[in-house]
Amino acid sequence: MASLTSSLLSASGALDAFTQALSVVQNNVANASTPDYAVQSQTFEPLEFNPSQGFPGGVEAGQVVSSRDEYAEQAVQQQTTLLGQAQQDVNSLTSIQSLFDISGNSGITAAFNNLFSAFSAWGQTPDSSVAQQNVIEQATAVASAFQQTAAGLQTAAQDTGQQLQSTVDQVNQFATQLAGYNQQIMNGDHTDAALDAQIHSTLDQLSNDGSISATQQSDGTWLVLLNGQTPLVMQNQAFALSVGSVAPSPAAANPNGPHHLGLLASDGTDITADTTSGQLGSLLNTANVVLPGYLGDGTQDGSLNALAESFASHVNTLLTDGYQSSGPPPVAGVPLFTLDADPTRVAQNLQVSSTITPDQLAAISPGPPEVSNGVALALSQLANPTSGGDEIGGLSYTQYYAGMASNVGTLLDTANANVQTQQTAVAQAQNVRQQVSGVSLDQEATLLLQFQQAYEASSKLINILDQLTEDTMNMLPTGS
Repeated sequence: MASLTSSLLSASGALDAFTQALSVVQNNVANASTPDYAVQSQTFEPLEFNPSQGFPGGVEAGQVVSSRDEYAEQAVQQQTTLLGQAQQDVNSLTSIQSLFDISGNSGITAAFNNLFSAFSAWGQTPDSSVAQQNVIEQATAVASAFQQTAAGLQTAAQDTGQQLQSTVDQVNQFATQLAGYNQQIMNGDHTDAALDAQIHSTLDQLSNDGSISATQQSDGTWLVLLNGQTPLVMQNQAFALSVGSVAPSPAAANPNGPHHLGLLASDGTDITADTTSGQLGSLLNTANVVLPGYLGDGTQDGSLNALAESFASHVNTLLTDGYQSSGPPPVAGVPLFTLDADPTRVAQNLQVSSTITPDQLAAISPGPPEVSNGVALALSQLANPTSGGDEIGGLSYTQYYAGMASNVGTLLDTANANVQTQQTAVAQAQNVRQQVSGVSLDQEATLLLQFQQAYEASSKLINILDQLTEDTMNMLPTGS
């Protein structure tokens, strides 16, 4: 009788264990589409089997184990960081490239071509007031084209700053969420599969913004660092980042040049130089490297300003070296353009002199020999220069501008290629993670059938043991 009772207890314990296993399988199936859910498995612990000492053996449910592989998680996060950087590069560079039209139909290229044509027409009729007026009008169009391009780049710089602030706000929001999840863990939720999925989903999203390292501590909480050294989350505390503005030093070549953007840790430490990847790295590179290459900063004038200054100054020199009339006495020419004294603001403030009149344009080259349309012809030859004095950096003005456009185009092509490469890399990393810790409905169906059969077998054994116990009791004699 004691043996039957022990067997009944052993089968009952197995029934409980298989019930828990079925619940785990059911939860896996229900979460098959939950982002970042890692499949769980029920472990079983054997019970001591020693009938002589009252240990009936059997099995009991052990811990529920997660299949989460942190190496696979880190691979996904690393590739996601590079993808976020490439995608942001494409977005930023696309808006910049749109400001450079090299087709000749609009922008600086078209304005240059029209002005060179006006110079050529003036050279054919140097005394024509119509030709002179057309030169002034087309010069005004050149100045306007530079102003518009500079304004567009400044808008891009402002947008980049706003996007950087928005991204930093998003990073801080994710950090706050993770600190909240850590608090739940500190409150006792150490094995909550739903909480684990939320944590890793948030880490995936955060990795798009920057290079993070996430390490689970001995107490179950997560330590999250940016760039491997700047704390974002530690236990139930989040450490907020902020955006700063870095002005050129007084000793800089251009002390009044555009400011750089800085990324600051919660303690005020400047971590800009360390932040080179993810959306944060891309935005900082656009703000502090790409755009200053055109607009200038404390250490450089910027290629757009250099082009505007070189072109306008050379035109002014040719005109002021010439004569309006040969006299006597000869009347010297006057500058066509006015330039800002700040080398980083030449393009945005380039203008045609407000006091110049058509008849003040100096067409006469004093020589010797004197040429009545020499200056006008020299200006028209700027379209296809034959000497280094008519060039900038060994290129014609239109070629130099085309090179500026080509540079941003090359960067954009590289960024687009990187997006395609990283999309593939992320997909591969996610596929590996899915194979390691994702829910396989086929496998879960097999486990479900296996545990269901074990459950039914244990249930049947209990029924048989119950019947045997009842039959045995019925066989015992009753008292008189």
